Amino acid sequence: MTSTAHLDAAGARLDADIDIPDGARGVVLFAHGSGSSRHSPRNRMVAARLREASFGTVLADLLTAQEERVDQRTAELRFDIELLALRLTAIADILAARQLPLGLFGASTGAAAALITAAHRSDTVRAVVSRGGRPDLAGAQLPLVSAPVLLIVGGNDEPVIQLNNGAAGMLGGPCQIRVVAGATHLFAEPGALEQVADLAAQWFTRHLPSG
Repeated sequence: MTSTAHLDAAGARLDADIDIPDGARGVVLFAHGSGSSRHSPRNRMVAARLREASFGTVLADLLTAQEERVDQRTAELRFDIELLALRLTAIADILAARQLPLGLFGASTGAAAALITAAHRSDTVRAVVSRGGRPDLAGAQLPLVSAPVLLIVGGNDEPVIQLNNGAAGMLGGPCQIRVVAGATHLFAEPGALEQVADLAAQWFTRHLPSG
């Protein structure tokens, strides 16, 4: 059953929807993209599929409600990757206390925050999945990522495909790129998001050892 918690993370009090059932083989922490939140229907759909595969899920807002209101006018904080990564890392540290294998799922700019967290927490982050992500925004942190990374991109999202190809060559650990044919950036086409969810479930099943 999903419960909403208030997490103290890097000086901010953040809302998170947590569902970690008894017997979970691991937990996946989501990092949302620019302008999105824990209520993202796309990430919630992926999270539901992961729970079917016996993973717990945590969908957390990386900005407070007040910051979100300001950011709707300025659109600055949503692109502050260092801030988002700092808060995501703090949440990852909270989850590490549960002693379950930890994976990260990042969308859009959230993928960069997830990769920076993976670079800083190589001892706890076991796998990363990016959906339509901007891993290039992790910059100099990419070679420090040792966890296996799956980069999922839409076949019709050419600019992002190029950015993912470039970032893949800089990652320090194993990496695969999977292209969902006919999909655009938001994977809104029929069946596209279901493919993303299945690919993510397979990746975490393969790389997160059973808890």
